[in-house]
Amino acid sequence: MIAIVDYGAGNLHSVKKAFDCLGAEAVVTDQPGTVAAASKIVLPGVGHFSSLRALNTTGLDEALLQSASAGKPFLGICLGMQWLFEGSEECLEVAGAGVFPGRCRQFPSSVKSPHVGWNSLTVQEGSRLLRGIAQDSFVYYTHSFHAPVVTETTAASEYGLRFAGAVERGNIFGVQFHPEKSGDVGLSILKNFCEV
Repeated sequence: MIAIVDYGAGNLHSVKKAFDCLGAEAVVTDQPGTVAAASKIVLPGVGHFSSLRALNTTGLDEALLQSASAGKPFLGICLGMQWLFEGSEECLEVAGAGVFPGRCRQFPSSVKSPHVGWNSLTVQEGSRLLRGIAQDSFVYYTHSFHAPVVTETTAASEYGLRFAGAVERGNIFGVQFHPEKSGDVGLSILKNFCEV
């Protein structure tokens, strides 16, 4: 079972619908026990980084980190990917999980923010999550803050600067874009996650 984590800031139903379309068993939950019992975890999210404070107050953060440490496949989407970094300048009081180094930053003033719409991915070879995804495939973004390109970046996009579109370390994956809104490319990525 895939646990789609509800902490009050998500595009939960479109994510669930995408997994349903793939024939995967997925549940939306705000219960740490359900997260702990799941075989895979998805942390979606849209909005302000401060929304992630709810993970701390509900005990979901511990359940997420313990599950990821136990080797369960974990996918952070948009705000969920940003949580995997050390934090964000959008809300300095809320810490990220620190799985990946660096902080999320606002796009430069030279481009319109938020970054909304389709953008292409420069895909690195060897990613399990992006297996079979063609170079320069288009995915759908909606965000004002971006994660830095780090060693674990498996795909990047350009919007005023180069930023991490996807990251991967072992069983932990993150995508800044919305696979559930990215058509066949997005469904292929979610299918790859189901097969990890």
